[in-house]
Amino acid sequence: MKNKERFDASYYRRFYMHAATRAMSKPETERRAVLIAALVAQLEIPVKRILDVGCGLGWFKKPLLKTFSKARYEGVEYSQYLCEKMGWQHGSVVDYVGHGQYDLVICCDVIQYLNNHDATTAINNLAQLCCGALFIHIPTQRDWRTLMDPSGTDTKVHVRSAQWYRRRLSQHFTHIGNGVLVKYEVPFLQWELAAPWK
Repeated sequence: MKNKERFDASYYRRFYMHAATRAMSKPETERRAVLIAALVAQLEIPVKRILDVGCGLGWFKKPLLKTFSKARYEGVEYSQYLCEKMGWQHGSVVDYVGHGQYDLVICCDVIQYLNNHDATTAINNLAQLCCGALFIHIPTQRDWRTLMDPSGTDTKVHVRSAQWYRRRLSQHFTHIGNGVLVKYEVPFLQWELAAPWK
């Protein structure tokens, strides 16, 4: 089965809409979006353009735009089914070009579907697309051992260590906590104890 066919209506019913088998709920996603928006706003990073790569059902959109009310949100999705149903732009995190750079880029639960080469290319592409902050969420080997419930999670993924991701992300970004990273050239102020502890 091709990946485009894999992410069909039944996939989203199982992993997003059906309470017993869903990987993430809408309220959980909205809480996460509120946290991301608050953190980026606290750092005084201006947000006029938001890119959500692998936007799925678009659950990040409303809470992000509540904080960044003057921003423009762009949803990009690999699933042809969701592009037709929701009106998203069709594209892949590996090679999506977009229209210039974005102040806030969201990439949640996408990169684990890619092999090592494509995952590395995707991370580099996210760095090209982002001129401000990036929120990224990818389950790691430790997450799979300690947090993941296989009955409510798509297990057809590539599982890697946090170190594998950190090595690639740290070439472009400073991690400021809760999965939010900031491009190196972007100025921000963060109190020492508010930053991730080493």
